[in-house]
Amino acid sequence: MAAPMLRCARAGWCWSLGSRPRRTRKFFAEPVPGGVRGQRSAAAQEPRPGTHEWAAVVGLEIHAQISSNSKLFSGSQVTFLAPPNSLVSFFDASLPGTLPAGYQITQQRLPIAVNGSLSYSLGVGARWSPSATKTVRIKQIQLEQDSGKSLHDDTRSQTLIDLNRAGVGLMEVVMEPDMSCGDEAATAVRELQLILRALGTSQANMAEGQLRVDANISVHHPGEPLGVRTEVKNLNSIRFLAKAIDYEIQRQIEELQNGGKILNETRAFDEKLGCTVSMRDKEGRQDYRFMPEPNLPPLILYDSESLPVAADPQQVVNIDWIRERLPELPSVTRGRLVEQYGILPEHSFALLNEDGLLEFFQNVMKETRAEPQKVIGWILSTFLGYLKQQSLAVSESPISPSSLAELLNLVDSKVISLPAARKVFEELWQNQGKTPGQIVQEKKLELLQNQEELEKLCQEVLAKNPQEVMAVKKGNHKVVNKLIGMVRRATEGRADPARIKQILEKQLQ
Repeated sequence: MAAPMLRCARAGWCWSLGSRPRRTRKFFAEPVPGGVRGQRSAAAQEPRPGTHEWAAVVGLEIHAQISSNSKLFSGSQVTFLAPPNSLVSFFDASLPGTLPAGYQITQQRLPIAVNGSLSYSLGVGARWSPSATKTVRIKQIQLEQDSGKSLHDDTRSQTLIDLNRAGVGLMEVVMEPDMSCGDEAATAVRELQLILRALGTSQANMAEGQLRVDANISVHHPGEPLGVRTEVKNLNSIRFLAKAIDYEIQRQIEELQNGGKILNETRAFDEKLGCTVSMRDKEGRQDYRFMPEPNLPPLILYDSESLPVAADPQQVVNIDWIRERLPELPSVTRGRLVEQYGILPEHSFALLNEDGLLEFFQNVMKETRAEPQKVIGWILSTFLGYLKQQSLAVSESPISPSSLAELLNLVDSKVISLPAARKVFEELWQNQGKTPGQIVQEKKLELLQNQEELEKLCQEVLAKNPQEVMAVKKGNHKVVNKLIGMVRRATEGRADPARIKQILEKQLQ
């Protein structure tokens, strides 16, 4: 068991009864156990009731399905939404004569990696900005088998077993209890998800069960021993992860504040009710009865120095060889985007956090003359806004990168105005198959280019509004904007505001 460590001099989340977490500048020292499973048991000292300041401690156990066409120790396929028990070999079912296991194979005692860390950035303030970088320690990473799934039929009072997932390869990432709220945990998991996808290690699709999170949560008064923890199991959504943790923290605070006791138990998050519910008691010490698997040889990792001279490169795992061939990781990608396109750091986070959005942005940039900042504005506000309204993924967008690039080129070359561009975007979204150019021609949305016609319209507006003209001549230049709006309405938005302003200012002299 790892030795106790002292965490100190860090700003923590403090909680008060009946409120959301608030950021404080209170610094404190507290003992942190060696791992998530090492948090205090039910017999530990309870935080004292009666005060309103609390600190929360959150640790995570994350199970990521490794990218593989077959299971860990059998040739059975790995497919989502296959009919129940259709992807089960004799070995998966532990039938007699197949070296029946009847137990889960894991690397818990000899993990493939230990003592790591993960850095992630938190947004601060109403306008999100990655101004706070935090690090969570990773106790270990281990390979293990997934288990079968129980399907409870309450109507018939029976439980059905689906073994399709039995034997599927999982990577378990055990994060130390270094987090203190739902936002921190959710951001850390999202960063890990991006890394796994960049590496090709796991698709990490939470909706398909390829990434599942167990959260270990406790509360205590700053400076006092940790409280009794509860474990919230099988969280399969970043949003639900944050909600479940924040709810459980508040539930524990209220329970202790009312003189109650926190049980060392396993809980589940009810997505419809937005609360955690008790599943089973964990008061008794669990004995998993680990034993060596006699039919599996040890997995040995080498580096360049320890690699045997005559070793076949195809038969050994060389860490240095893998490290040299790692793809670009998310943190590097974000830095490159800021450097290459001159966008804000928060925009780089937004591009990576939405699946497929970075690729969409880069494809638009390949075909447009518009500045990156303008492209970012359209993608993060207009494009992403339409997707959110209809709950669509980027891959389901009715507007392609080429269409958006063509639309932005029309704006950049002053063929159409911004309001007209928004009308074209709406038409593109509703009517697939048309190009922006075709819509502009059909709707007659081109900017007026005839100088004489624009000058005549401006003169007519000035003649009809003598009071506004007098106000401008007396020094109230804000009225010019009102006159510009009148001219634009007269042209049905087909005149460039900057060009109108030039004409009006010249006529008002």
